[in-house]
Amino acid sequence: MSNQLSTPTALITGAAGGIGCVLVKTFQAAGYRVIATDRMLEPADLSAAHYLQADLAELVEDSDRTERLLGPVRQQLAGQGLNVLINNAALQILGDTANLTRADWRATLDVNLLAPFFLTQALLPELEAARGCVLNIGSIHARLTKRRFAAYATSKAALGALTRALALDLGGRVRVLNLEPAAIATDMLTAGFAADPEGLAQLARFHPCGEIGAPADLAHLALCLVQTNSPFFTGTTIGFDGGIAGCLHDPG
Repeated sequence: MSNQLSTPTALITGAAGGIGCVLVKTFQAAGYRVIATDRMLEPADLSAAHYLQADLAELVEDSDRTERLLGPVRQQLAGQGLNVLINNAALQILGDTANLTRADWRATLDVNLLAPFFLTQALLPELEAARGCVLNIGSIHARLTKRRFAAYATSKAALGALTRALALDLGGRVRVLNLEPAAIATDMLTAGFAADPEGLAQLARFHPCGEIGAPADLAHLALCLVQTNSPFFTGTTIGFDGGIAGCLHDPG
């Protein structure tokens, strides 16, 4: 059976997080077989996906570690192509310029920038076989950031540049896209405002749309982007920011 007639497959990193879980469920509901990976033990609500526990920071150390991670992925693909790679995993280490350490920078760049590149590189034959799509999950911090975000913002800006560069290198063989959300209502975000509910309400009001983004809306946009199969749609960054990218001042 040809790959076009078989069940499409998506590999989603950072699958145990607030956005990752919803991405997994959204793609499953759309008929994808999902291979999910995260450094955490398998969450109960991801039991329907094929789950691989893996630390992406180890993936960038050497090619042997990459192959150990991707061996089970290729077993799941069973010789078929990979339709979608979603580089969703991210590390956000905050700190003033005087306090960010070399370890902070290395960890941030390993997970947020180098892992997406080396995953794409290692899975290129499978992606090409399916004329697949790589979707990088960036951040509005790539363009508009705040104090103490130097490492995170730099990594996400570089991820946007990587998206453009990969699209040039891969041409029509594999599409590469970048999605940059602003504040998304994950458990992590709301927990951060547990002692400041008015601060959370203020953040919502500051977005011109009047609310914080919903993970489900972000996941459905991701699905639409990868299912838009035009080869002309590549190398592009798409904002998902409630209009906040047009504001001059963030009270936070």
